[in-house]
Amino acid sequence: MNDAPDEGLGRSRGGFTTKIHLGADGYRRPVSLLITAGQVADSTRFTAVVDRVHMLRSGPGRPRTRPDRVLADKAYSSRANRTYLRGRGITATIPEKADQQANRRRRGSRGGRPPSFDAEAYKRRNTVERCINLLKQNRAVATRYDKRAYVFHGTVTAAGLRLWLRPP
Repeated sequence: MNDAPDEGLGRSRGGFTTKIHLGADGYRRPVSLLITAGQVADSTRFTAVVDRVHMLRSGPGRPRTRPDRVLADKAYSSRANRTYLRGRGITATIPEKADQQANRRRRGSRGGRPPSFDAEAYKRRNTVERCINLLKQNRAVATRYDKRAYVFHGTVTAAGLRLWLRPP
């Protein structure tokens, strides 16, 4: 079987896999979705996932495309991602990697200030992991029997719709 990036299949440590890049709200419902091959790094798709966010307003109007805050794990801790979020006016709660901390400290005063980090807000980051677990309760999402990426994207979208239709 050949690696097919356009079909969302690729090699990773676990074998021939697909990766679901996902943004979720506080109620464990998906608000943005991206399917990539298994070897694609999480950090490289961060801006694409954030750009796809569309959150409903409580009243009339178009959906919001700018979340108040982004909670992400250390895989997304890069200067480019933080600059992107700052440019859009989004508060970032992303812990700094140990090697980034060491490099900043090694540079002394030229290393700059450490990025702000709200440990209390970071405790809510698990909602994305819980959303993925709810999606994988659907056997078709967990096993990926679909060959085509667009069909698998539709399968994950249908599973996400089920999450949106249940009461919060």
